[in-house]
Formats: sequence, structure tokens, C-alpha cells
Amino acid sequence: MEAARTTPAFVLDERPMLDGWLEYHRETLARKCEGLNAEQLAARSVPPSSMSLLGLVRHMAEVERFWFRRCFAGESDVRSIYCSKDDRDGDFDNASAENVDEGFATWRAECDVARAIGANAALEALSAKLHDDANVPMRWLLTHMIEEYARHNGHADLLRECIDGTTGD
Repeated sequence: MEAARTTPAFVLDERPMLDGWLEYHRETLARKCEGLNAEQLAARSVPPSSMSLLGLVRHMAEVERFWFRRCFAGESDVRSIYCSKDDRDGDFDNASAENVDEGFATWRAECDVARAIGANAALEALSAKLHDDANVPMRWLLTHMIEEYARHNGHADLLRECIDGTTGD
């Protein structure tokens, strides 16, 4: 089943525009992964990089978790899922065909939590925790998340083309 993806309208208020583009990019990543088996999703297509489509999904789960839960909501008991001080790239390095279902389920769950946190915050609302000595406004966080997904969706384009030749948005 193809991931449902809607391009935001050209004329919207700021909040629906930001939320719409973030959803668009979340679903773009899902589309880039559709129709592949576990081995293909875990394949590292551009040696010596450990980047894979599954690694990108796991990485975005970490990113969603960090910005929305740890930084914005201030959930100090929420730790990294795949990465640690001793394994900073665990989201990519430890991605394997055996953990595809878990990786996608975790990413989708973190997106759901992020949506819930974001839905209750005004664009001007500031993060509970400091990041780089500043409280981050929700407006900045949403813009950053759009940028993060857009950049990694570019990686996903290249990875997918290496796997089976599929191109497109």
C-alpha cells in the first residue's frame, strides 16, 4: 500500500503549512521504503557508509524523540533508542534485516507522540529544556524537522535508486 501523502496547499496559515510539510516529508520517507524486503531496507548501498533506508527510519525515530520529547516537552527520563555515548551511530550501524519491523513501529510511534506534543503547543511556545543555551520555539522545531526530513529524504532517493533503480518523489 502506498503511503498517503498530501502536498500542502499554496495558501494556508503558518501552522497548518508547517504541520503539512512535516507530514509530507514523513510520508515521503515511508514511500521511499515501500515494496522492499527486509534485506533491501537494511542494505548499505553506498560503501563505506553504514547508511541504509532502515537506518534513516531509525535515525528519524531518534530525531523525533529528541526534539519533541526530550527537548520540547522536557521528558528527562526519555533516553535514546538506538544510540549511546559509546555507540553514537547505533541507529545506522546496528540496523539489520532482523529489526525492520521494530524500526518502523518505533518510528511511527515516535511520530505519533511528536504529533500529540506539537498539537498542544503554540508556535511561540518555548521548549522546556535548553538547546545550545536557548529555549527552542515550536516554530523553529517544526522548521528544523522539515529540514531534517528533506535532507534525509534526499539520501533515501539515492539509496532507493541504488537498490532497485526506483526514482521519483
